[in-house]
Amino acid sequence: MDRIMPNRLDRGFYKYQSEYENKALEVLRSGWYVLGHEVSSFEEEFASYTGAKYCAGLASGLDALWIAFRILGIGSGDEVIVQGNTYIASVMGITINGATPVFVEPDEYFNIDTSKIEEKITSKTKAVLVVHLYGQASDMTSVVELCRKYDLCLVEDCAQSHGARWNGQQVGTFGDIGCFSFYPSKNLGAFGDAGAIVTNSKEIADEVKVFRNYGSEKRYHNKVVGANSRLDEIQAGFLRVKLSHLDELAEEKKRICERYSEELNNEKIVLPKTRDGATHIWHQYVIKSDYRDELISYLDEQGIGTIIHYPIPPHLSEAYSYLGLKEGSLPITEKYAKTVLSIPLYNGMTEEEQDYIIEKINRF
Repeated sequence: MDRIMPNRLDRGFYKYQSEYENKALEVLRSGWYVLGHEVSSFEEEFASYTGAKYCAGLASGLDALWIAFRILGIGSGDEVIVQGNTYIASVMGITINGATPVFVEPDEYFNIDTSKIEEKITSKTKAVLVVHLYGQASDMTSVVELCRKYDLCLVEDCAQSHGARWNGQQVGTFGDIGCFSFYPSKNLGAFGDAGAIVTNSKEIADEVKVFRNYGSEKRYHNKVVGANSRLDEIQAGFLRVKLSHLDELAEEKKRICERYSEELNNEKIVLPKTRDGATHIWHQYVIKSDYRDELISYLDEQGIGTIIHYPIPPHLSEAYSYLGLKEGSLPITEKYAKTVLSIPLYNGMTEEEQDYIIEKINRF
């Protein structure tokens, strides 16, 4: 058995190799490489897929986040509520604009504990950022109610949750803006950096499209000081190919994870759970173990690679030391950071690889 990596992107490529290669040649031969037919077509197709009215392609998921808060006018002196156990990019989307993140502990599903949001709302609170972590939709019913009650903006970080649903509605469509990353490891991944914003507001969509292109609606007529954050034609073309297969790719990952959940059986590990009303697209299969370091070493010896998502929570990172939050300030977040482990999961994973992983984890 060759070493099993935590993630493999080549298998997903080979699955539809001819379609990707044909699309690359089509774009190269078109002579149009920025903001052309592929981008506008992908924007229409992805908006339609999510159920949003509009989509604007951007250069990355981080750009989607910080541009979202910029467009919503959230900045210095404002507070944004966000869960503690997220990837640091979620928090950077807030702080790049000068706003302050206010952290809330996660629930047992790794998403924001919605019962703890209201106590964090102050006169400075302007928005809630919900992160649908690891691919599972958050409990959006109570978040939407709170945002209406306190007149707050609602932004969704859907970087890991393309196609996940809460009570049948796709994530990214509950709030003002849904932010997506298409980093290659995502379920809908490009072959480089890429991102997008979805919204039901034509005004927001138009502003994002102006902002991403140096703040100009037409060439050399700059309305605002914008950014250079464009989804390029070749990545948009690749994303259109992958989007056409996204449901079958998601179904394959779901089958692998259902097998993990049925057959993994070891009292030293805790398996992930899915909330009633939520669907999970399994960006990662994340277990917890109080013996994580020993488990990592053991699996490494068996030729099985793993990843920790994420070993240092944002509030304890050097980048956010200025917030003054010390160890112990978010105990659940910190406990997760010490116990979570992502085991191998990717499209094209063989049954033999799955058998081997399950057997080795059960024997730990």
